Amino acid sequence: MIILAGDIGGTHSRIAYCNFEKGQLELLVEETYPSADYTGLDEIVGKFVASHGQTSTQACFGVAGPVHDGRVRITNLPWIVDAFRLEQGLALGPVTIINDLEAIAYSVDVLETSDFAILNEGDSKAVGNAAVIAAGTGLGEAGLYWDGTRHFPFACEGGHSDFAPTDELQDELLCQSRAQFGHVSWERLVCGPGLLNIYNFLRDVRHVQEPDWLKLEMKQGDPAGHVSKHGIDGTSALCVQALELFVSLYGSEAGNLALKIMATGGLYLGGGIAPKIVDKLRSPSFLTAFSTKGRMSDLLKAIPIRVILNDKAGLLGAAHCAALRDRI
Repeated sequence: MIILAGDIGGTHSRIAYCNFEKGQLELLVEETYPSADYTGLDEIVGKFVASHGQTSTQACFGVAGPVHDGRVRITNLPWIVDAFRLEQGLALGPVTIINDLEAIAYSVDVLETSDFAILNEGDSKAVGNAAVIAAGTGLGEAGLYWDGTRHFPFACEGGHSDFAPTDELQDELLCQSRAQFGHVSWERLVCGPGLLNIYNFLRDVRHVQEPDWLKLEMKQGDPAGHVSKHGIDGTSALCVQALELFVSLYGSEAGNLALKIMATGGLYLGGGIAPKIVDKLRSPSFLTAFSTKGRMSDLLKAIPIRVILNDKAGLLGAAHCAALRDRI
């Protein structure tokens, strides 16, 4: 069974053909496209299909945004993705559109042990609902309902819920962010652009020194990437503090999500940022913020926490979703 799968984000759109046979998924061919260079997903998929000439049985695309009746307006792109239009315009056959974090949630059952880094072992007998949180271009969240036999992924938009500070520094960050954005969601702070927002807050409001060499570097390439790099290698006190606060906020919202979904079966960190800062995520900043929830702290300490290292998780999850739906 040949499946056309896609992982569609604000920065990149990944399209692949996968083969599903005897319960195993194999990625056959994959292309990555800069999303902003195209007018919509139709154009990208049309180009991919024309280049590779396969015929698919099912198609499924994980898309960054809330999906309603097979249609979604992408959160960080001026695109509308419509399953019916893709089916009719490109003759793809059955097309399923799901949220991109729902796609990552579908990948959990098909990834290998080596695809995960352990942040917290948790309870060795952990079972129940699970959750996925992923910081990248934005902040995505999803859940996996446990029916006693298997998990059923579902999407949510928890990354757009209200940011809740837990100390005086974060109170100040909220005030500054509110003046800048109005509504301050977790996504304003826990994502790539959010790391840069934290950096700017520490520099401009807390007056942490930005050396001249760093000021010059921040004008080139990927500013959030520079903050992450120097936060890890310790070459800039400003970057170290920015990354430390970012990691703490990531942990805090991950714990909030785990509580709301009662994710006793595990929490998974996806997205492009977590694999690059695994050692920082193993620090007390993340795990303490995750579990410091008053009377629920012991419950959270027992939750296994894993980082998804496989950058093809969204593609594999979309393909797995299509394979499951083909069998219904």
